[in-house]
Amino acid sequence: MNILVTGGLGFIGSHTTIELIKNNHTVIIADNLINSKIEVLDKLSTLAGIQPTFYQIDVTDEAKLEEVFVNHKIDGVIHFAGLKAVGESVSKPLEYYYNNLVSTMILSKICVKYGVSKFVFSSSATVYGDQPSPLKEDMELKKTTNPYGETKAMSERILTDTSIANPNFAVSLLRYFNPVGAHESGFIGEDPNGIPNNLMPFVTKVAKGQLEKLSVFGNDYDTIDGTGVRDYIHVVDLAKGHVKAIENLKEGVNIYNLGTGKGTSVLELVNAFMKVNDIDVPFDIVGRRPGDIATCFADASKAEKELGWKAELGIDEMVRDAWKFEQNNR
Repeated sequence: MNILVTGGLGFIGSHTTIELIKNNHTVIIADNLINSKIEVLDKLSTLAGIQPTFYQIDVTDEAKLEEVFVNHKIDGVIHFAGLKAVGESVSKPLEYYYNNLVSTMILSKICVKYGVSKFVFSSSATVYGDQPSPLKEDMELKKTTNPYGETKAMSERILTDTSIANPNFAVSLLRYFNPVGAHESGFIGEDPNGIPNNLMPFVTKVAKGQLEKLSVFGNDYDTIDGTGVRDYIHVVDLAKGHVKAIENLKEGVNIYNLGTGKGTSVLELVNAFMKVNDIDVPFDIVGRRPGDIATCFADASKAEKELGWKAELGIDEMVRDAWKFEQNNR
């Protein structure tokens, strides 16, 4: 298939592009480079043996996005493009609502216009709100705890309603948890612009000496050690899940959790990083971060049953590959 990957030079998008090419799909990338780097395009070419077609555009720009559909016969879309930092969304809600919702609406509109029948959306476990884990796809969605999560929940509703109104428009909503790790080559990984918002790039940059110490947000949650518990998933496993989703897309709206089904606390992850990589990561316990919840992990059995997908890599591989990428990343 010819697959448009929005945000395809970002962390998850770049790894998904590799897996798509491995499975003999042709990839067209649209990315505005707000939170990614153009050098990733050459790295993808080196790893995959072929350079994807690239458009440096913002998906909220309808005219420029439509040119991509005019120039290529698109069979399916995987939509990653969006602002994604929970904490930042609390302080900049309007930017998040505009960017994330308008991009989803415009992309859906153009897909319907050009008869693109396969749409995979990069959603998030945040759409569940603060509910008991393990989280299951048939749970009623609660009010999310931050604007980022709300943009994901609203995008899901937009895509669901679009599919109902246009029966040929099949959608897969992938709710995933906390992607970490990197490609085993150490060639591509999580490399955010500016100060990292996610845990793992913060850990690796502290280990590398680029940042003084890690801030752990809260140690008074009702968890094993007081720190937040999350379902960390290796980004390569996550990428393979997207390939399975678009290859096995059924008509209507399909919802899948992509996670390991196991919760790991922040301190457990940091300690694993130090042990596996034999390096110290100094950290301070600070106050809770707005919008965070105590525990969040998946029931991922539906994806295994219907897509034949299951996470295969564990915490040790995640922290090993993340550190390998950070060491290689100059």
